[in-house]
Amino acid sequence: MGRYASGDVVLASVRIGDGGERKVRPVVVITGGERGRLLVCPVSSGPSSDGISIPISLNDFAIGGLDLFTESYVLAAHPVTIRAGDVAGKKGSLLPGTLAVIREAMTRVHGTAGRHR
Repeated sequence: MGRYASGDVVLASVRIGDGGERKVRPVVVITGGERGRLLVCPVSSGPSSDGISIPISLNDFAIGGLDLFTESYVLAAHPVTIRAGDVAGKKGSLLPGTLAVIREAMTRVHGTAGRHR
């Protein structure tokens, strides 16, 4: 099990919302919690139709990036908790300013960046 920091972009199997199936996709680590749990927000190739989506591009990465030539979207309205052991790999780390924008959006949706389903 690796150690992951806020702002890391990792690959993990997650489900967006209550429906749909699990899919390995990039997620942004918002916080690391107790017992190897991570609060993450999924990243999608398109914006969410039912919540705030934050666009990110290669310019938002301090190191690494996603293997896409177009914008991706952090789904701030759909945070989930995963086990650090479920992470399949690390893609990079976002700039602190980009992480701050994502946390601010989560606060607008959920009242706090640490509160989640």
